[in-house]
Amino acid sequence: MKIRHALIPFAVLIAVSASAQTTIFRCGNTYTNDKAEAQAKGCKAVEGGNVTVVQGTRVNSPNATANKPVNVVTAPQAGQRVGDGEQKARNGEARGILEAELKKAEARRADLAREYNNGEPEKMGPEHKNYQKYLDRVAELKASIERTEQDIAGLKRELARSGGAPASSANAANAAAK
Repeated sequence: MKIRHALIPFAVLIAVSASAQTTIFRCGNTYTNDKAEAQAKGCKAVEGGNVTVVQGTRVNSPNATANKPVNVVTAPQAGQRVGDGEQKARNGEARGILEAELKKAEARRADLAREYNNGEPEKMGPEHKNYQKYLDRVAELKASIERTEQDIAGLKRELARSGGAPASSANAANAAAK
C-alpha cells in the first residue's frame, strides 16, 4: 500500500511533463508549435533539444515618438567666431597644460636616464641569475627613454606652434647640451 502512494506523485509528474512536450517545427528562422501552419509552410520538426523563445523588443512607431518632446542642443556653427579675450584665455590654458605635460615628460626622462645608467643599470633580484631578464629590462628602459624623448619633442613642437618657445629652463639646458 505504501509503494502505491509513493508512485502516485511520479505518475502525475510524468503525465504533466509528457503533455508539456509538444512538437516544435522550424520554418526558416521562425519556430511554431502549430501543426497546420507547419504543414502549410513545409516546416521541419525539431528533435533532440528544447527550444527557448525570447520575446523581442517593440519597435517604436513614428507616431509614438512624434508625441514626445525632444530637447535639442545645438553646437556652435563652424562659421561662428569666439571673442578675442576668450580665445586668448583658451590658448593660455592650453599652453599651461602643454608646459605641465612637458615638465612631467622631462622628469620622467631624467628618472629613466638615471635608472638606465648609460646602458648598465643595476641588476635587480632574479637578474643576477638570469642574464636574459637583465637584457630585456635594459632594452625596455632604452625604448622607454626613446619614447619619452619623442613625447618631449612633440610637446616642444606643439608649444612652438602655439606661440613662442617653451618656457622651461630645462629646455634651454637640453638645447645647449645637444
